[in-house]
Amino acid sequence: MHGYADNKEAHLRRLRRIEGQIRGLQRMIDEDKYCIDILTQISAATRALQAVSLSLLDEHLRHCVTDAIAEGGAGADEKIKEAGDAIARLVRS
Repeated sequence: MHGYADNKEAHLRRLRRIEGQIRGLQRMIDEDKYCIDILTQISAATRALQAVSLSLLDEHLRHCVTDAIAEGGAGADEKIKEAGDAIARLVRS
């Protein structure tokens, strides 16, 4: 079971909302809307994706990484490295 299992439906709702935002952005460009308005909406969609990312990361740390550390061994080291790599990707984005 993944760490996000308890909040799966909430994550899916948020992602569907973001999907709607992206479709709205496509419409804005298709309708030749003002550049700054489009950029503002892109920023909002980006922040929404970042919020989902942080929530999933938190759940991963609390569930998957914590369980791996409790079990110990190479699996724990791998989960910690995996989490660190994910954090680095999020920071760069």
